[in-house]
Amino acid sequence: MGVQSGLHEVVAGLLQDQRLLRACEARDMGAVFRLLNARGVSTRRIAAAVEISQGRLYEYMNGKTRVEKLALFEQIADAFHIPGELLGLARRPWEPDLAAESPTISPAPPEAEGGGDLATVEAFRRADRQTGGGRLYSAVVHHLSGQVAPRLVDVASSPHIFAAAAALTEMAGWMAHDSGRDDLAARHFARALPLARASGDLPLSAHVAASSSHLSLQTGDPAKAVHWATVGIELVSRGPHLPGLMARLNTMLARALAASQHYGPASQALDHAYAALVGGADDEHPWLSPFDDATLASESALAFSDLGRPKEALRYGEKAVALREEGRARSLTFSRITLARIHADSGDLDAAIGVGTDLLDTSPTLGSVRVVHQMDDLRELLERHRDYGPVCEYLARFDEARRARQLLLADIIPLPRGGPT
Repeated sequence: MGVQSGLHEVVAGLLQDQRLLRACEARDMGAVFRLLNARGVSTRRIAAAVEISQGRLYEYMNGKTRVEKLALFEQIADAFHIPGELLGLARRPWEPDLAAESPTISPAPPEAEGGGDLATVEAFRRADRQTGGGRLYSAVVHHLSGQVAPRLVDVASSPHIFAAAAALTEMAGWMAHDSGRDDLAARHFARALPLARASGDLPLSAHVAASSSHLSLQTGDPAKAVHWATVGIELVSRGPHLPGLMARLNTMLARALAASQHYGPASQALDHAYAALVGGADDEHPWLSPFDDATLASESALAFSDLGRPKEALRYGEKAVALREEGRARSLTFSRITLARIHADSGDLDAAIGVGTDLLDTSPTLGSVRVVHQMDDLRELLERHRDYGPVCEYLARFDEARRARQLLLADIIPLPRGGPT
């Protein structure tokens, strides 16, 4: 059938993956194709391997239709070396005789086909969510240069290495951003996109575009943020249906449009984001950070604030705090800062102090320059109301906590000249 070298090995690396086993048991070939695509196998290669058009492939991947014909199931099993028993088929001609003393084929080690890289990405991701990226950035860059970069030029490496490099480079960009080094973050995102494209993984490319959109908005360039969100939406529309990713991109588009005072289009983009997230299942893409209801609520609160709709901003700000689990310390802190600002902007100082008091319990070792800067912005906002007794008392406690934070984070947040203030 002219199957390109490496496809069998990609599947071998998935044979212990419960998602593949469940998809095969349900005979859901669309899910199988999505998993292969997520592992760096391009849709062009998948379609060519099973001798179908890319249009038909996208129908399977998007769940618009299912594989029903026995001949096509056999073709898929043979193209990717999926054992026949997993699909309810007889043993395929290429399968080893299990009764033989020396089987001719064995699954590739997980490390060789992405298991190790995926585990590394997830480990960094978990640590980043809880502790912030300030102290993790150098570790990610060290891993990229020492463990990943040499494999990019190794002809024996599988296509997944480009996806791993893209995912880790994008993660390094976020950690640089969390460290207050936005120029460096932009360079990482710029490098991640061609790596994602080289992997043939359209969702991963769209994911990087979403990150570039977010960074552009954070650095005060909403026009560029609109551009990158639009690029990402176009990319994800050409690949497998991933509702969380589509929701994230539409949310970034809404935020950028709101910052540009394009009220109608911004509201429409937010509607599209909610429709995508409510109407879809889990994305189950190994290289992508999840986008959940709490994140959507948090971004919606910011968008409605920019749109001058305080009631909606407050509603979504409260929802974001309620939904965000304690294990996501940095995200919860950002949500509380947003909610406190909304209360302060609307003149409800007691409510702002109530949320602000919870902020004082944020771990002083949370290694995020962004958290420090946003908490300082909140302090500046409340400073305008210092003549109100409870605000004055709160600011005194805030300043005490801030001094402790500055001392504990002195290795990533330089102290002002003359020492702590």
